[in-house]
Amino acid sequence: MKKRKVAWGITGSGDKLVEITEIVRKIKEEYEDEFEIRAYVSKAGDQVLKYYGLFKTLEIDFDRLWVEINANAPFLAGEIQLGSYEFMLIAPATSNTVAKIALRIGDSLIPNAAIMGQKANIPIYVLPSDVEEGVTVTQLPDGSDLELIIRKEDVEHVDKLASMGIHILKSPEEIYDVFKNHSSKK
Repeated sequence: MKKRKVAWGITGSGDKLVEITEIVRKIKEEYEDEFEIRAYVSKAGDQVLKYYGLFKTLEIDFDRLWVEINANAPFLAGEIQLGSYEFMLIAPATSNTVAKIALRIGDSLIPNAAIMGQKANIPIYVLPSDVEEGVTVTQLPDGSDLELIIRKEDVEHVDKLASMGIHILKSPEEIYDVFKNHSSKK
């Protein structure tokens, strides 16, 4: 059986990044005969992965790892639009990435690919870092907590994505369900 490709977009959010990376690594092992997960990293994602000490881990664990050069390089948007991918997962997604997709601004790799994929009716799953208004606590690479205030404007962009048919994930554990739902092993 030919493996189906999945595009995993990693943006510049550190929120739940360690947890998300571990979950996707486990899914890669569990579904290794069915899915080929290709990691696409935004320019900011590259910086954040290195800050958290995860870039080398991804290089080792994933056969295909690309870092953004510009909105069309690597040529992810075209490949998604042509149906080369089963679906696209963006986790974690910064408020910047969410806003760009909601406002249809395709000037960087991950938003451009999501917008083009949506136009071609490819399922897009987004795990936003700013999903609910209020105070949230995230962990820094040294293990200390950072308290952040999520504004209504950021949540409005998440709501707009949902109204556009993009699947919004509220926790990293929901990534398991995405793969399960796309699996032929149901």
